[in-house]
Amino acid sequence: MRVLVVWCPDWSVVAALAESDGGDGGDGPGGPARVPVAVLTRSAVVACNEEARQYGVRRGMRRRDAQARCPELVLLPDNPDRDARAFEPVLAAVEALRPGVAPLRPGLLAIRAPARFYGGEEHAAAVVAECLVGVGVWDVRIGIADDLFTAEQAARQAGVQGWRVVPEGGSAAFLRDLPVSVVDDADLVGLLQRLGLGTLGAFAALPAGDVLTRFGAYGAKVHRLARGVDPVEPAGRTPPPDLVAEIGFEPALASVEAVCFSVRRTAERLVANLGDRGLVGTAVRIEAEADDTDRTLLSERTWVHSRWFTAADLVDRVHWQLQAQPDGRLVGAPVGVVRFVPETVEQAAAHADGLWGGGTDERVDRGVARVQAMLGYEAVKTPVRQGGRTPADRQLLVPWGERPTGLRPPDQPWPGQIPPPAPSRVFAEPWATAVVDQNGRPVAVTARGAVTGEPSRFHTGASPGWQPVLSWAGPWPVDEQWWASEGAGLRARFQIVGVDGRAWLMRCAGGQWWTEAAYE
Repeated sequence: MRVLVVWCPDWSVVAALAESDGGDGGDGPGGPARVPVAVLTRSAVVACNEEARQYGVRRGMRRRDAQARCPELVLLPDNPDRDARAFEPVLAAVEALRPGVAPLRPGLLAIRAPARFYGGEEHAAAVVAECLVGVGVWDVRIGIADDLFTAEQAARQAGVQGWRVVPEGGSAAFLRDLPVSVVDDADLVGLLQRLGLGTLGAFAALPAGDVLTRFGAYGAKVHRLARGVDPVEPAGRTPPPDLVAEIGFEPALASVEAVCFSVRRTAERLVANLGDRGLVGTAVRIEAEADDTDRTLLSERTWVHSRWFTAADLVDRVHWQLQAQPDGRLVGAPVGVVRFVPETVEQAAAHADGLWGGGTDERVDRGVARVQAMLGYEAVKTPVRQGGRTPADRQLLVPWGERPTGLRPPDQPWPGQIPPPAPSRVFAEPWATAVVDQNGRPVAVTARGAVTGEPSRFHTGASPGWQPVLSWAGPWPVDEQWWASEGAGLRARFQIVGVDGRAWLMRCAGGQWWTEAAYE
């Protein structure tokens, strides 16, 4: 068996540009971006394009170091789900040429080389490359070899829209001069380099028994890869089943109640089909079409559930989506087709209740979903905790039912953050405040973070006059966003308690005081 590997370099950059429409100068979604772009997670670069690498930007580099080397660097957030969604058309295109595609990760796939059907391995690689360029993937590279590991390394040495074919039985000779850093394990690579084994050939020359004794089972597996003896075959993916469920009405229905009554069996069939496969739907798109020759789309909306959709939940969503007036009449033409399209399905075991119950109340879910349907998707939000220095930075509001992405890790050190306890109420707009010392002079913070006087009295928007300070703590200075033209400079925060027992979180910046939160 021969293996063909398709590698699309910097796929996270390609997917991020396609989603944000930031591909300035690109020739389509997968076209070459002529600006340096980097994808970040946790303030570290996880992927960058060739234009960024020319400036010295590398994977694992911190954000400030990457921007120091390339001030024009375009920064985009990391999103593995987005990368997988963007790679699905590539899988489908290759699957149309050769069934049994094995997706290794977004940007990398493998199939059994269809050499006989296309008249040779080079011709097969050319057909695959032409097909992917046709669907908008510009940078595609192909490798063909006897095993999966060697084929991947061959693809990484191919040119843009090119291929590298390793002859049968030539895997060991091809891998001999490659550095051990091609192995995706930093600990093992560091150990081999410290032992003086800089190439795969040097590692492959060691006796297999000694490698197993010294490096264990995993080291023995890598040793087999270095010798070109990889018994792993690419496991082709099973094409996803068509889980879309729809129902047509003849004649078309002009009443919401009639539509909801008629779609109940279809909703039950959809939930049953998912259950037979051990799946549940957490995001479903509902489409309603008119009964005309053009199949006019009357309504379309994607609904997200905090747990999973039941048949009753789907019927409720149809009712809320189509209802336009209190008497149940539809706005527009009568409905001829209702379609349920599962957009996100997950394993049912991941949503099962614990031994003693748990989860959210179904009535609460349905009530919140109805409010969301009436007011809009962005009208109902839930707070999510993330990392940050200020209370406002440590919370993020996401639409109800949506899974948050790109959160800052709360367990990382955040110099200058406010110590616990956290305030119970954070103001959307800070209150203008004044703080003076015992002589009536305004209290300020110097460039070195020192307080010019001890706070004695303060005046906030919640009190009609000046109030004496009972106790105070701080400052916690932070000098962030110094590159911004607005709001740049040193900011210091204080915890101040008045004689009435109420505690406040205040901020001093540029001689101006603001009240950001309250401890209640």
